[in-house]
Amino acid sequence: MSKKKFSNNLELLKQEDDSFLGFLKAKYPMFHNSNFFYRDLQYGTRSFMEKKGIDITYAEAAELADAISEEFENKGIFVRVNKIGWKINYPKFTTSEPGDPF
Repeated sequence: MSKKKFSNNLELLKQEDDSFLGFLKAKYPMFHNSNFFYRDLQYGTRSFMEKKGIDITYAEAAELADAISEEFENKGIFVRVNKIGWKINYPKFTTSEPGDPF
C-alpha cells in the first residue's frame, strides 16, 4: 500500500473512530472491560473499509490494525494485555447487569 493510501485510510479510521468501534461491536463480542483480539481487529478493519467501498488486502488490513490499535492505546480505549489482545476500556460499551429472563 502506498504511503498516501495508507495515510488516507488511517485518517478515515481516526475520524470515524466511534463509528468504527460501533461496527466492531456489532460484528464481534466487544464490551467495556472485555478482551478483544488482534485478529478480530484485523478482519474488522478489512470489513469496515470494504463497507466504505475501499478494497484492501489482509496485509494492508494488518498494517491499518497496527496503526489504529496504537491510536486506541494512546487514547486509553485499548489496554494492552498481551501481544495478541487488549482489554476494552470504553464505558459506552458497558452492558446492563444481567438478570433472570424468567
